[in-house]
Amino acid sequence: MDKRALRSEMRKRTSELTPEAKSRKSSAIFGRICRDEAVAGAKVIALYSSLPDEPSTADAVGMLSEGHTVVLPRVDGDDMEFFPYRREELRIGAFGIMEPTGTTPVPPQDIDVIIVPGRAFSPDGVRLGRGRGYYDRYLSRKGFRALKIGVCFAEQLAGGIPSEEHDIRMDRIVSE
Repeated sequence: MDKRALRSEMRKRTSELTPEAKSRKSSAIFGRICRDEAVAGAKVIALYSSLPDEPSTADAVGMLSEGHTVVLPRVDGDDMEFFPYRREELRIGAFGIMEPTGTTPVPPQDIDVIIVPGRAFSPDGVRLGRGRGYYDRYLSRKGFRALKIGVCFAEQLAGGIPSEEHDIRMDRIVSE
C-alpha cells in the first residue's frame, strides 16, 4: 500500500473510534509514558498539541510539566521549532493547533525526549506522518539527540509502511 492509501486507511480507522475510546486509550498511552524511566529522567520533553485524531495530550502536558520542562512545536511555513510550554502563552496556530507564542526556541540538542504523533507506525519504528515532513526535518537537524517515542492508537499500527531515506525511525512506539 502506498503512503497516500495508508494515510486514508488510517484516517478511516481513527474516525471509527468513539471519543470515549480515544480518551481511554490516550490516558493509557500517556500513563505508560509518564512511568517510563527515560522520560522520568529527562529534563526537557518535547510534546505535541493534539489534533482530534491523535492521542490527546490535554492531560499529559500538565502531568509532564511537573518536574520537567515541556516544549511544544510551532510551525512557520515549512519550519517547525519547539518553545517552552506556558498555558497562558498558547494561541491557535497552524492547522488549528494550539502553539506557544514564545520568542526563543529551544535548541534541538537541549531536548532529551520527543513524543511524536503519526498517521501510522510499524512495530519496528517506521513512522508515517501527515505528509508535510515537519518532524522528519526537525529530527534530522544537527545536534538532535533525543529519545524518539512515537505514539498512536493500536488501530494505527501497521506492518510494511513504505519508508524513504529521509524518513526518521522512532526509538520506541507506545500504543493502546
